[in-house]
This record gives sequence, structure tokens and C-alpha cells, in this order.
Amino acid sequence: MPQIIDGKRISTEIKDELKAQAASLKEQGVEVTLAVIQVGQDPASSVYVRNKKRACEYIGFSSRSYELPEETTEEELLNLISVLNQDASVNGILVQLPLPKHICEDEILRAISPAKDVDCFHPLNVGKLFIGEPGFQPCTPAGVIELLKRSNIEIAGKECVIIGRSNIVGKPMAMLMLRENATVTITHSRTKDLREVCKKADILIVAMGKPRMIDDSYVKEGAVVIDVGIHRNAENKLCGDVDYDKVAEKCSAITPVPGGVGPMTIAMLMKNCLETIKVGE
Repeated sequence: MPQIIDGKRISTEIKDELKAQAASLKEQGVEVTLAVIQVGQDPASSVYVRNKKRACEYIGFSSRSYELPEETTEEELLNLISVLNQDASVNGILVQLPLPKHICEDEILRAISPAKDVDCFHPLNVGKLFIGEPGFQPCTPAGVIELLKRSNIEIAGKECVIIGRSNIVGKPMAMLMLRENATVTITHSRTKDLREVCKKADILIVAMGKPRMIDDSYVKEGAVVIDVGIHRNAENKLCGDVDYDKVAEKCSAITPVPGGVGPMTIAMLMKNCLETIKVGE
């Protein structure tokens, strides 16, 4: 039987650690505040925003919610971000994606102050990540690193294959694995012989956006498999990019969906919120 990597347990462990730190800061008169902006009423976005508010409440952070109508203009959104950038009582600013089509996501993400960019999407913070400078880490990739470390899975010297080259997961995931001294291969839809490349992996990280595409033929015996994907299948049940039932019996450790990587993303967002205190010092 493989080791089931329990993201719920590990994320709670991290949030409890942050809760203690937040309480200590409050005793010093310092409160951490996260501003969350949502434009429109995308159902999935509403769930994510609600979960972020709950995490803030659990840890002891203050949260401000800005729920704007679908027809909000780009200029109005930029003005709100400008106000929050200048508000010393706001530590972190998060704009929930996706945005309505009439708003340029790139313009919005660039407008957030790098010191308050807790999603780590601003080009300045992305650049720091790539050259190895201290700073915020992208939440999902950072969550994967914590899952591996807290599950006592060795990273240094291991062959890591990442399926997916997005700016949110694939590319930053590669940078963080390199920091941990893994040997990293990034694959994507144009990779030749993808199955054979994946079978070299000691650690296979799947972030391709296709439900249950990766079966046991992509996985070598004893590999660690991290499934970043999340979808709803024909029965409306959550599933990942990995065909869990086929892959689990072949690997040494695996993340389930749900309950694997998902809870870690919000835990690491909360960690970045606490990091704003250091960034602002």
C-alpha cells in the first residue's frame, strides 16, 4: 500500500503554527489583514473566496472582502487596488481569478504592490523566485514542497518530472524543486514520448488540466505522485489529473483528490500573509 499524503492534516498543522504566530503578533499590537477582491459571481471563485475568509478567521487574521459586480470596469478595479496599496493597515491583496473578459488580468496583477502580492503573481516577485532571492512563494507549488517535506519524502538528488508549464504551477514548481536540489524535467503537450519521460521520475508532479489522464503506464514502480489537478467527473465527484485507482498500487506515495494539494494552497497563502510582516520591516 502506498503512503497516502494527507493534505488536510498537513495544512491544518501549518495553519495551527500560523495561528500561534498570529497570536504572538497581536500581543505586540500587530494584526495581519488580507484584502480579497472578487469581480462577478463565478461559483467556483465564490467557494475559494469563502474558504480564504474561513482560513483567516481560523488563524486570527483580519479579512476584508470586496465583492464587486460583473460590470465593474478595469479602471474602477485599478482604483480600488491603488487605495489598498496605500492603506498601511492592509498587508496582503488578493484578486480572485478569473476576472471578467473585459478586464485585463495582467494589468490588474501588475498593479498590486509587490510587497502585498501574497499570490506571488507580480513580475517582480516571480523574478525573485527565479533568481533565488527571498520573498513570497507561489501558493500551490510551495504547498507541494511542504507536502513532500512533512511526509519525510527526500527531494535532494531525485529525478522530478513536472507535467505542465503554466506560470501558476509548472514553471514555479520547477524553480522550487531546483532549490531543493532535485533534477527537474518540465514536460507539456508537445513533449515527445511523454509516457517514457514520466517513467524516469522518482517524483512525478501532474498539473496538466486533463481529468484522470495519467494512468499507471506513466509511472515507474515506487515513484511519488503529486496530483495538482481538480475536476468534476460525470458523476459530479471531484477527481484529479491522475487515475488514482490505477496509479496508487504502483507508487510509494500519492496525493488524493480531494484532500491532497488543494488544502495546501490556502495554507501557503496564509503563510505568505504572515510573511508580509517581514517584507514590510
